[in-house]
Amino acid sequence: MKPVERAEILDYVTYGEQRESIRSAALRAKSVRRILVGEHFTFLFENHETVRYQVQEMMRVEKIVKEDDIQHELDTYNELIHPAGTIGCTLLIGIDDEAERDVKLREWLGLNDHIYARMADGTRVTPTWDPRQVGDTRLSSVQYLAFPLGSEAPVAFGIDMPGIELETELSESQREALESDLSAD
Repeated sequence: MKPVERAEILDYVTYGEQRESIRSAALRAKSVRRILVGEHFTFLFENHETVRYQVQEMMRVEKIVKEDDIQHELDTYNELIHPAGTIGCTLLIGIDDEAERDVKLREWLGLNDHIYARMADGTRVTPTWDPRQVGDTRLSSVQYLAFPLGSEAPVAFGIDMPGIELETELSESQREALESDLSAD
């Protein structure tokens, strides 16, 4: 999948004028790429459209106009875009209670080693992740994962960490969206 280029990014005023139509399309794209695994784990798979939207939203909210700052946003969010055959996602670990969240993020330090995508033939594909999101004693509540899947979307995503045995089957529309992203140039 091609990274988002600077030429695709509107200034925040022009974006504000076109925001509703861009936002509507991006939210549709995000909706089929959001996969809930259990109560606490949300996998948000990114593609060119969703990353472009995120950059535009950051520029709008923060009123970013300097080219270096725009490029920084592009560089940051383009890390979620991977070459054909690999899809990237943001894993959000959602626990509202701050004290409970702190305890769980310490307990779940090895979580990334237990995340998988299950393919139609039953094989499991494990992701790579950004080591900057994992501390020595605590996991960050936001993880950036990449699944090298080839050309076929998985049928499920899961976690097999002791005490967290969860799996979510994908809908046909979710599989189609991810398969499309896997083959995007």
